[in-house]
Amino acid sequence: MAEEQDQSEKTEDPTQRRLDDALARGDVVKSQEVSTWFVIAGATLVVMTFSGGMATSLAATMRGLIANSFQIRTDAPALPGLFEKLGLELIAAVAIPFLLLMLAAVAGNMIQHRMVWSFDSLKPNLSKISLAGGFQRLFSLQAGVNLAKGVVKITLIGAVLIALMWPERLRMMALTRGDIAEVLPLTKSLVIKLLGAVVAMMAIVAAADYLFQYRRWYDKQKMSLRDLKDEFKQSEGDPTIKGKMKQVRQTRMRRRMIAAVPKAAVVITNPTHYAVALQYERGMPAPVCVAKGVDALALKIKEVAGEHSIPVVENPPLARALHATVEVDQAIPPEHYKAVAEVIGYVLRLRKAWRRT
Repeated sequence: MAEEQDQSEKTEDPTQRRLDDALARGDVVKSQEVSTWFVIAGATLVVMTFSGGMATSLAATMRGLIANSFQIRTDAPALPGLFEKLGLELIAAVAIPFLLLMLAAVAGNMIQHRMVWSFDSLKPNLSKISLAGGFQRLFSLQAGVNLAKGVVKITLIGAVLIALMWPERLRMMALTRGDIAEVLPLTKSLVIKLLGAVVAMMAIVAAADYLFQYRRWYDKQKMSLRDLKDEFKQSEGDPTIKGKMKQVRQTRMRRRMIAAVPKAAVVITNPTHYAVALQYERGMPAPVCVAKGVDALALKIKEVAGEHSIPVVENPPLARALHATVEVDQAIPPEHYKAVAEVIGYVLRLRKAWRRT
């Protein structure tokens, strides 16, 4: 019941990471009917294309073997060579068709999913030999679908056999009284007809089974809201930890700015909300912001500036503009050069007047 409840909670479509993880584990869409269809289609192609050549080659080998049977040595030293020669001729006759069947079997799997190298399926799993698990698989949805597929295939193939063979019954019965040379052409023709019909019928079964297997696999990969949150935490980081790290960075930045205030030439403020500390020395191309802040941090900047006799100039528009456009350790933008130059010039004039007194 708990497992069903967990599955019922998986209502969200899987993410690409979830699908990639499933592929890495070897959990892929697999329809045996598609693989079977490719093998049958490959066999049909082999019969249509290579059956004549294979028959001719094998017939020539057997004809030569029978015609020269009296010359063939059958003693112990000669037998291995005879078997080797016959084996090589047999392999030469069936090598290309056999290779095509292998390629068809591989294509039946490759067309469903890309190549996967995974050893997870080889790991021991005690649940596979569990009696309860065996009964559960025996009466599962997959078992019911397999039974339905078997019935459909037997019905379709049986119907095809009857439909094709029944009209040919008289010709096949006549072969028992006819020339043996007529057997092979008729047999080849009937086999090609049967295989072609089976390929057409199995294409429908394979397509339906693949859609079912894909839907079943996709539903198995679905995620619950908790799965999505856990994956987000793994990929993007825990929001709680990220918040703490951000707080630590802000604290360090605040300490560094406060420590840099004594190097400032002037602190421009909006009396209660903004404070921007600017450093300027002869030779610098433009003043540099060494600290800025609002509210409590702005008050702290003004407090440190007062402790180190740094001039504090109230200019609300300029303070707000600088706070919005310049970052710490960056030079002020050119559009504020004139206003800042007037403030720094005013501060320098104050310092000269103070020194005279």
